[in-house]
Amino acid sequence: MLQFQQSASAQGAFAGNSTCDPALALWREWQSAYAHTVELCRKQQYLERRLVEAIGFPKAEVELPDENVTVTVSWPGDIEDLFGDNPDVVDQRARAEKDLAAHQARWDAEDRRIGYSAAKREELAAGFREQELLEALMTAPAATPAGVAAKLDAILREGESAEDCTEFPWPELRAALGDLARIGQAQQPGAFMPGSDRNGPYPRKRPEEVCMSVMMYQRGDRVI
Repeated sequence: MLQFQQSASAQGAFAGNSTCDPALALWREWQSAYAHTVELCRKQQYLERRLVEAIGFPKAEVELPDENVTVTVSWPGDIEDLFGDNPDVVDQRARAEKDLAAHQARWDAEDRRIGYSAAKREELAAGFREQELLEALMTAPAATPAGVAAKLDAILREGESAEDCTEFPWPELRAALGDLARIGQAQQPGAFMPGSDRNGPYPRKRPEEVCMSVMMYQRGDRVI
């Protein structure tokens, strides 16, 4: 019992000291990168909405007289699929390609003006750096309860599919993090424990209201 108390006392002496725990030190660095990525994500989401509202996704309307329908094309590949090498629709194909290129040019010009693609590239770079730090955190040996709590906190922020997800194992991980925070603060009253400041759901990087059509349009690495 005495040995356990001495061990607990020693752990409490550096429970919140990142210099004694490589995992906790990496968590602090990762947390800063995470917050920066979230900020950049919000910025590019705002800009992409502006772009869509101002220009609309590049497209062209193609009339098919033989079928008495009008088809919307959004990619050169759509035009290829629609017309192929049919010599009877050369004029229609050329008109569709011209209209699509013109709309794309307006999109690209507005993109450059408001800086959407630049913001997207910045977000991607920040996200890559954040993931590097997350991988380093997960492989670093935790030396204190705070270090273990740091890992759980990062897993919850990155892994939950929705805010306060009720599916296994997320409620259980939140409970475990709460236990660790309580134990660590009991060992060293007033010491900071990762996750102890969590008063509600962790915010998602991409809220559910993000325009899904924007994300679909970006398929094929359209951001340049």
